[in-house]
Amino acid sequence: MDDKLDFTIYCIESYKVEKNLTGSETVILFDKYDVFKFINESYEALHTISGDYIMDDITSYIDNRRIIDS
Repeated sequence: MDDKLDFTIYCIESYKVEKNLTGSETVILFDKYDVFKFINESYEALHTISGDYIMDDITSYIDNRRIIDS
């Protein structure tokens, strides 16, 4: 399997557990705020840091997108 795809699945699973969401809710949220694009474009940097930092980065990214979209 592709490393980026594996990493994206890891991010989905980790985020859903951390935020107590379902897989579907997480995918809808990631799609709405372009998190998949963020993960893909930031893969080289993101996959080298700890899971906690990855979740912090994704959470910050979503929070910033929510502010922009409101």
